[in-house]
Amino acid sequence: MNEQDPNTGELDLQDRSSLRRVAGLSTELEDISEVEYRQLRLERVVLVGVWTEGTVKDAENSLIELAALAETAGSEVLAALIQRRAKPDPATFIGSGKVEELREVVQSSGADTVICDGELAPSQLRNLEDRVKVKVVDRVALILDIFAQHAKSAEGKAQVELAQLQYQTQRLRGWGQSLSRQAGGRAAGGEGIGGRGPGETKLETDRRRIQARIAKLRRELAGLKGTRETKRADRKRHKIASVAIAGYTNAGKSSLLNRLTGAGVLVEDALFATLDPTTRRAETSDGRIYTYTDTVGFVRHLPHQLVEAFRSTLEEVADADLLLHVVDGSHPDPQGQIGAVREVLSDIDAMSVPEIIVVNKADEADPVVVAAILANEPRAVVVSARTGEGVDELLAVIESQLPVPAVAVDVVVPYSRGDLINQLHLHGEIDSLEHENDGTHVVAKVHPELAAELAEFTR
Repeated sequence: MNEQDPNTGELDLQDRSSLRRVAGLSTELEDISEVEYRQLRLERVVLVGVWTEGTVKDAENSLIELAALAETAGSEVLAALIQRRAKPDPATFIGSGKVEELREVVQSSGADTVICDGELAPSQLRNLEDRVKVKVVDRVALILDIFAQHAKSAEGKAQVELAQLQYQTQRLRGWGQSLSRQAGGRAAGGEGIGGRGPGETKLETDRRRIQARIAKLRRELAGLKGTRETKRADRKRHKIASVAIAGYTNAGKSSLLNRLTGAGVLVEDALFATLDPTTRRAETSDGRIYTYTDTVGFVRHLPHQLVEAFRSTLEEVADADLLLHVVDGSHPDPQGQIGAVREVLSDIDAMSVPEIIVVNKADEADPVVVAAILANEPRAVVVSARTGEGVDELLAVIESQLPVPAVAVDVVVPYSRGDLINQLHLHGEIDSLEHENDGTHVVAKVHPELAAELAEFTR
């Protein structure tokens, strides 16, 4: 048996592959807890998009991304339809003629699910299901399902469940007698007490249960956020600089982290392979300690429920000293990806963090596309996490951009205070170090807190 490569998260990859969905299982509509949001078991799907703005190439790229999302969720894409409209149809998302065409495609292909490239209102989902006679899923539900499959940590699972419930609570729907209205007196045909209906008891119960679960998850996440903030505060107290790695999903963030640190994080050619942030320690060429944090990937029209649920995780980006914004140089529309990522960064108040654009996959990218990115982004470095091309240059840029200690000190530290010498090595920028009779003579730049501790040893 071949030895596993620790730098690709091979064991995680095997575990994830073992959970792939099996084709042939029933995917008919099921009444689960009387709510509209069913657990998704996607298999054979047809994609539908509405092209309202931009070029036809933009519309095709959006559907290509939707197809990648569907495949990541474990489904097989059979066909894709695009309709040119000024705006989506308020009743069925696509026009009535296109609905008929969609139904014919579904019947002829044997598809069991339709995925719409957008966020649909509950009435649009319901009307489209009634017309095409198979389950209809929108982009938001699809992304939530992928997140639910890939979350591993307690925090990640809680964040995904919270986002799902927030999506679900707007789409509660009962069937049959659970929709009977409460009525009495004249409204009950004069039959009074004996003529009253059972009321929306199932629907109301579902709503109460969901709200109670949301409240519990918020409490759990608040506790987990406290743990994360404690670790972050500890790093700040010790003046450890932090570098956040962010970017579009599948841009190669985890591969880059592995290349920079040997972290052994799961690497998979799939969207949203990384949901749980990974923090790894690194060291500059002059011995200063800093950290890298790999974060969840972004995507166009990332559901606002996910941004809100993952806010505590995304705060790692907002609190960083430096942001590595990784871009897939081989993607058909890298500039669109950059815009989508910056939109989310703006939502989490992270636009003030110094940013370096890292154009990844240089070994696969079109040189013309890369040149266009470099022309638009003055602070950009071209790398290949797979081959190692450009990584040394990137490390040099990172070191030059990390915050430098500001206070100059000239001290003789007694040999009994080796702890201070260690702090100087870890968090200071040492210009000279000599061993003398009275102690270690150090000329360095340090942060103000360490300077205060060294003040009594000033030469």
